[in-house]
Amino acid sequence: MAETWRATEKAHRRERYLTAAGHLFAERGYHAVSIEDLGAAVGVSGPALYNHFASKESMLIELLTSASERLTAGFEKIVAEGAPDLQALQNLVAFHLDFALSEPDIIRIQDRELASLPAEANHRVRQLQRQYMSGWQAVVARLRPDTPAAELEVKMHALFGVLNSTPYNVQLEPSADVRAVLSESALVLLLGSRAD
Repeated sequence: MAETWRATEKAHRRERYLTAAGHLFAERGYHAVSIEDLGAAVGVSGPALYNHFASKESMLIELLTSASERLTAGFEKIVAEGAPDLQALQNLVAFHLDFALSEPDIIRIQDRELASLPAEANHRVRQLQRQYMSGWQAVVARLRPDTPAAELEVKMHALFGVLNSTPYNVQLEPSADVRAVLSESALVLLLGSRAD
């Protein structure tokens, strides 16, 4: 029982360190954050982080790889539910917005720090991103079979630009329903005026 408690505590501590790292990397940029900064953010000495992570770089790798893995797993779960394509697309938009609204630091790091990853991790993240995007593209292609593949690919990049704009527009007036606006914009972008 004590071992389970210790393992759970260690996992929670590790998660807290990753969250703090994500916030600092998003706020200051990966290269501007030192291991001492990371330790100070969670109330430990910088070197204490080495009990959980091999390096600052390993934290960045985990943040970006894990985000792409979670998105891909979420996509696969939604598609496996077998809903009609329009409902599946609406579910995918809602799922991605849940992620983007709850993980703005990850979105910002993804935008700015992907090139900071070592080659193997960079390749893995890009591979997962392509898989995620091509899955969405297949759903939209079934809904809009008349859309040329090249146009559809441009739309997919535009879609994720819209959905991933959350870290930059959550400062809007409280009356502005960011989620509803982004959801509607995404569906209109992909499906045109016939989004319903």
